Amino acid sequence: MKIELEELREIDGQDIFEMIQEIGLGENGFTTNFPENDFEEFKRSLPQLVQYSKGIDLPKGHVPQTIYWMYVDGKPVAYGKLRHQLNEKLLMYGGHVGYIVRPTERGKGYGKLFLSEMIKRAKELGIDKLLVTCDEINLRSRKVAERNNGKLDSIIDGICRYWIKL
Repeated sequence: MKIELEELREIDGQDIFEMIQEIGLGENGFTTNFPENDFEEFKRSLPQLVQYSKGIDLPKGHVPQTIYWMYVDGKPVAYGKLRHQLNEKLLMYGGHVGYIVRPTERGKGYGKLFLSEMIKRAKELGIDKLLVTCDEINLRSRKVAERNNGKLDSIIDGICRYWIKL
């Protein structure tokens, strides 16, 4: 099995769009940044998201974040966001990392693998303590955080806050 993590690029294409369509608008607190029904609109959204990863033209209240795709044997199976820093809102909900596995690929350990790869990327950014949040009732995400050495800090308004020391 070949695992690859790639940053979002302006040239991303149909295979990524199909994964976005399968995922839909998100679930369990994860929301997508993409138009899910129009490939051309999806393509037009990519340059702006690349700019956001560099901290350019960020919407008010947002922080720089890089979007990553995870491929297994050449097929996109998951994607996520690595926020380069935290603001007050992200400290309570969102954290440094958000990710989602496409529904047809769940139950194969890809969430754990994806988070472990995101931890490596966070280290490269100089982050020394990573915050992962998830819904209290999302037992799979809680296990993923714990299996990546996440320590439960608190549960506030149904949101679990896990810290991972890097």
